[in-house]
Amino acid sequence: MSLDGSIDHWGINPADAIDAELAAIESSLDTLLTRDPAYWRTSQKKTALERIERLQAKQAALKLRILAAAGDIAEETGAKDVSGWMLTELLVDKKTGRAEVKFAAAVSRYELVAAGLAEGVVSQDKARVITKALEAVEADPAASREDLLLAEKLLVDYATQMTAEDLKNVGKRILFEVDPERFETAEAKALQREEEAAQRRTFFQSRANGDGTVDIHARVSTAVAIRLRTILDSLAQPRKLSAEDKGRKAPYDRLLGQAFARIIETYDVDQLPRHGGHATTVFITMSVEDLRNDLGTAALGFDGDQITAAEARRIACNADLIPVVLGTDSEILDFGRSIRLAHPVQHRALRLRDKCCQAEDCDAPAAWTEAHHLKPWSAGGRTDLANMVLLCPSDHRRIHDPDYTHERLPDGRIRFTHRI
Repeated sequence: MSLDGSIDHWGINPADAIDAELAAIESSLDTLLTRDPAYWRTSQKKTALERIERLQAKQAALKLRILAAAGDIAEETGAKDVSGWMLTELLVDKKTGRAEVKFAAAVSRYELVAAGLAEGVVSQDKARVITKALEAVEADPAASREDLLLAEKLLVDYATQMTAEDLKNVGKRILFEVDPERFETAEAKALQREEEAAQRRTFFQSRANGDGTVDIHARVSTAVAIRLRTILDSLAQPRKLSAEDKGRKAPYDRLLGQAFARIIETYDVDQLPRHGGHATTVFITMSVEDLRNDLGTAALGFDGDQITAAEARRIACNADLIPVVLGTDSEILDFGRSIRLAHPVQHRALRLRDKCCQAEDCDAPAAWTEAHHLKPWSAGGRTDLANMVLLCPSDHRRIHDPDYTHERLPDGRIRFTHRI
């Protein structure tokens, strides 16, 4: 009896069945493409879009299964790998092909993700997010196999309720979802590393286009981006509503650009370098314990973007904050005392008094400095001269960094010590 795996011993070649099934799919699509959606009922369009979304996930599941088992294609054709064959025969860019093959291998390792794709309940974009999050869990030395399995189950469940972007944010802190008590400190440390990396990667670039415009390219931390976007939205929205009332519709990105220009054009230079003027009012939500601890976390704004407690305390020196402090049962203890920036008169007095950055090893001129509260707002500090000193941006960040301790010397200077 033949042991040839390509022959079905009931007399049917499996390749024929696969060809027939693919032909049926192609035929159905060809038929649907002859129908003009302009003549469909609204309910038919909704149903079609919902089903096509599921079909795309199933199609992705099938393609990824084939790619995960396609090593023989490279062997047979002499290509270096499957992505090489995809470049030659399918004209798929090498980078794209390699990414798809890598993704296929990742999905094949996670049973629930693969099943979600095959059932059409997890889209390809969400599957990418989940596999990336799970790979990070596998790389975490503190995470066990059981943690990985539970993280996979939670993320697949969340995929049926969230967008891919929301799922990405949850994926960053999925171990905290798995076991809050065990991974809370680890999450706070990860956020601290992320914020430190954001500072290192921050940049600003501009390039003149020669037509009266300049392209600006910048990278800033999430906290800064949220504050900037809040300001821009507050300026752009009234213009949008006014234009719509008059029957006009302007692209919102143009309105945001005009709002950015308005900030620059109307900025009061007398306020320099007063923390860049009044920052936007934002909401910071955190527990009482995290407010007091070095390694705690806070939610910035209304979308739940996470920052460290140290970053929250640093922002409190520079921005108008409305704190939402949560107790042990997450009840609101305080919601409404807005932090006030130092008054311009106070800034002038600080410059006359301090003359430069008050860090012991720094002589940055007063024009480059920011006002820092010696006793922070979270500990009941006040915005008065006795409770403020000037620090340059670098030392202002360092004084809020949990990796450093500091003391005030008899002459008023600040001495920093790195924690061991």
